[in-house]
Amino acid sequence: MSDEGRAADGGAAAEATSETADSGGSEAVRIRPVDPDDAAAIRDLYAPFVEETAVTFTERVPSVEEMRREIRDKREADAYPWYVAEMDGDGSADEGENGDEGVVGYAYGGSLRERDAYQWAVETSVYVDPDVQRGGIGRTLYEHLFETLRAQGYVAAYAALGMPNPESVAFHEATGFDHLGTFPEAGFKVGAWHDVEWYRRPLREAPADPDPPRPVSAVDPAFGSE
Repeated sequence: MSDEGRAADGGAAAEATSETADSGGSEAVRIRPVDPDDAAAIRDLYAPFVEETAVTFTERVPSVEEMRREIRDKREADAYPWYVAEMDGDGSADEGENGDEGVVGYAYGGSLRERDAYQWAVETSVYVDPDVQRGGIGRTLYEHLFETLRAQGYVAAYAALGMPNPESVAFHEATGFDHLGTFPEAGFKVGAWHDVEWYRRPLREAPADPDPPRPVSAVDPAFGSE
């Protein structure tokens, strides 16, 4: 499930710093690979979406240790990227002392289906702190994620949006996703039935004889170390 919402082919994904505008001016946002030490910040950011919305169909907030294990497993598998956006309150993009200070969003890819023929398709998700949404952070995260996925060799990204979620629909359409179809009343959460809308974004032309997707660390060396 997705809320709101860089590597060149054959190259490396450098850390990205961008400026996002808000009512008080601009703040520097740094995009970097997720680290197990981000577990507490990511869990705290994710928890309200689990507890209060149908954006995600997950019904139990994971513990910090569970989140840390998920991050570590993702990094070790080296198949799909996971990026965080961090922003300091003073406008600098320096990392906090605890490794998770200033994390305001994250985006990642994952398996769409398990069978081998699906290996060039990837499901993507992005979550942004509501306090800084509409500041360009979700778009910056997705652009960084898409460039890495493209360089790895993935062909298309898919997103499943729990409804109602007009903000996420507008965000995904603005970032290049096309609506595919609706799974009506696909899940029951927070006292109601919810449709799921499926979206697709092409990443590159589908080759006639594709090679398997490359590891994340092959296109973004920052994933080679923690």
